[in-house]
Amino acid sequence: MIMVRISTLANQRQSRAGHWLLWLLPARVSEHTQQTWRRLVSVESGLFSAATRNSQQFTPNRETFVFDCSTAEKKPKNTNTDTNSDGGASEETGSDKVLAFAVSPSGKLVALTDDTKRLVLFRCEDSWQRISIRWVVRRCTSLVFSHAEDEVLVADKSGDVYSFSVAEPQKEGELKMGHLSMVLAVTMTPNDKYVITADRDEKIRVSHLRSPYNIQSFCLGHQQFVSALLVPSGHPHWLLSGSGDGTMKLWEYESGRRLQSCDLKELEETPSSEADEEKRPAVCRIISSPDGRHVAVQCERVSTVQFFTLDQESEEKLVPHSRLPLPLCPLDMTFDPDGRLWVLMDSSDAPLQVYTHRQDSWKCDAESPELNRVTKALKPHWETLQASARTATSFEHLQKVTFDNVTLYLQKKQQRLEEQQQKRKKFPQKESQKANGNKKAKKETSST
Repeated sequence: MIMVRISTLANQRQSRAGHWLLWLLPARVSEHTQQTWRRLVSVESGLFSAATRNSQQFTPNRETFVFDCSTAEKKPKNTNTDTNSDGGASEETGSDKVLAFAVSPSGKLVALTDDTKRLVLFRCEDSWQRISIRWVVRRCTSLVFSHAEDEVLVADKSGDVYSFSVAEPQKEGELKMGHLSMVLAVTMTPNDKYVITADRDEKIRVSHLRSPYNIQSFCLGHQQFVSALLVPSGHPHWLLSGSGDGTMKLWEYESGRRLQSCDLKELEETPSSEADEEKRPAVCRIISSPDGRHVAVQCERVSTVQFFTLDQESEEKLVPHSRLPLPLCPLDMTFDPDGRLWVLMDSSDAPLQVYTHRQDSWKCDAESPELNRVTKALKPHWETLQASARTATSFEHLQKVTFDNVTLYLQKKQQRLEEQQQKRKKFPQKESQKANGNKKAKKETSST
């Protein structure tokens, strides 16, 4: 099992602050021992640690693997990357905090990038091994492995997407494509034919992976930044997208056709006040169960998880199913290979909870042996994690603020007209005398 926490710098230059991710590696059976292994990985303030555990035992089988970005290899001064690309910042200004993290589909490879612009590649099969440290041009926002696991795509805050080879771990990145605004999410289709990118300017672009200049389609319709993308399990031709406008949309991405849109605000069970009516919850995570039966949506600063089902035959293909109330707002969540939902929360007593789908509802499985082992391994690091979890909202500075000067002008104009009408009603004689005086002055000027 893999559990990951990602923390970024809490300032306006970063795309996200204190962002958490929770991943679960699929369990694998060793060819030699025929035993199922699970791996626990935590990332905290630039510290990357891993412990391998046997699912049949309660004791770790080997020492914990730790990778500390602050003690990692420093950037050589003669590299070709642009050290001043972040507004004059150099590698000395980085705090070695992890910005993005990705696990390959098979669970054999792990990649992370930090705010010192390192891209670190690991192999975690049998034993943890650092393959390479390379350097990115700008600080990154999202990583994703291809399903063939021959490359990892890196999106940065300037809108560029680079491809780094896995087979040639020392090869520099190759620029694949670019957006005009910050890329917030990137994913790939199951056949590695398309790469799908989403940016701050509400656009979702579907491009051919081998020839990214060849754009297949655009998926347009969101009113705010697009923060989450997912090709759901069992539906390789569909795309789910979440946005800061509080909606989740279902697309047929090859044609760019929107199949359905769901306003998450309308699904709330308790009515919102007038002050909260205008606030839309930003979607920060969309996940699907391995069998494709359930889709879970997490919104920022909302203490519930919304579940959907996907039905390819019905007219409404995205159907709201149920809501899972949580004791606290979740930091992140994921499904494990058995279809259980793991939720990470800001609680030192119970930072993790596991939910199992039974009798058409989600039940908390507090007695899970795996949950107890993972929680025990997480608690020693919780003080460090908690400080970063309570940073400012991740998406607050991504919201676009519009200034409607025309409406303000019309309101002031209407106010002036009303004041003039009130004066005329109070002093009708003065107004008539003033009007006669104006007429007389005009006649005199015309005669001269």
